[in-house]
Amino acid sequence: MKRQFTILFALSTLHSIAQTSYKTIGVLERYDSAINKIISRDAMAEIIAEGFRWSEGPLWVEKQKMLLFSDVPTNTIYKWTEAKGKEIYLKPSGYTGSVERGGEMGSNGLILDNKGNLVLCQHGDRRMAKMDAPLNKAQSNFVTLASAYQGKRISSPNDACYNSKGELFFTDPPYGLPLRNESDPTKETKWNGVYKVKKNGEVVLLIDSLARPNGIAFFPGEKKLLVANSDPLKPNWYIYDVKGDVLTNGKIFYSAAGYDRKLQGLPDGFKIDKKGNVYSAGPGGIHFFNMQGKLLGVLKLPDATSNCALSADEKTLYITNNRQVLRLQMRK
Repeated sequence: MKRQFTILFALSTLHSIAQTSYKTIGVLERYDSAINKIISRDAMAEIIAEGFRWSEGPLWVEKQKMLLFSDVPTNTIYKWTEAKGKEIYLKPSGYTGSVERGGEMGSNGLILDNKGNLVLCQHGDRRMAKMDAPLNKAQSNFVTLASAYQGKRISSPNDACYNSKGELFFTDPPYGLPLRNESDPTKETKWNGVYKVKKNGEVVLLIDSLARPNGIAFFPGEKKLLVANSDPLKPNWYIYDVKGDVLTNGKIFYSAAGYDRKLQGLPDGFKIDKKGNVYSAGPGGIHFFNMQGKLLGVLKLPDATSNCALSADEKTLYITNNRQVLRLQMRK
């Protein structure tokens, strides 16, 4: 009888997991027929986790079938799985000091290096760091990858990416400083930069002209780099040619200038798929661009979106959306 009960309970649990339903949110506005090849007509964004203060930096980890993301103000990384939902994965995630401080001190962007290690943009500790622990046994032990440029501390790394050579690129706006702007007395650089960390550890300043550099990623082939600028006065995405340690020919990829100020959000985190399509947080929701910068559509959402992550097969998009996390199963 006990064995029969155990089997029935297990079957019931599996059925419950299989039948999990989520609330849906948002409206997809389609501006070009090309978006129909990316997102099916019946695709809907689902709320898969909520209860955060400001969700950021989503990362899909295929091997563990888990989504990692930062809750920046609470200095925590959460993980989400289909089976268990949200769980605390790592705390502290971005500030390991013992002195209380203001500002958004947690981790922000999360990526994997070419060896599969977790790399974090750490606001509070003001550095790019690698977690010195396996992904399945997370610990708040970190190795610094970059914390200064020419003797001056960087401010608060926001988002990052690697190229195939294993070189690290990251953006450094002031959002993680206690005052979150240029007037913060702890800010040491006169600019908000985009940097490259060479394999020998040398830090190279690539851009010092953007007010709020944010999302960053390579297009396929790694000859062009895209950077989002979360500046309400210049709400643009910029594209650059990559020439070794220099970025050249910078120009606007897409501009949201003149956007309705009632819309929440600004150009922020994004991902680029293997075909060069761009999925980006922006004013009013997630913007979908082709490789030439043509806006194909927007997933309109009521709250500000900060970033997104693609599944390994690039058919599912995970979205950090203020106090919640969304899943958009774009196609089957």
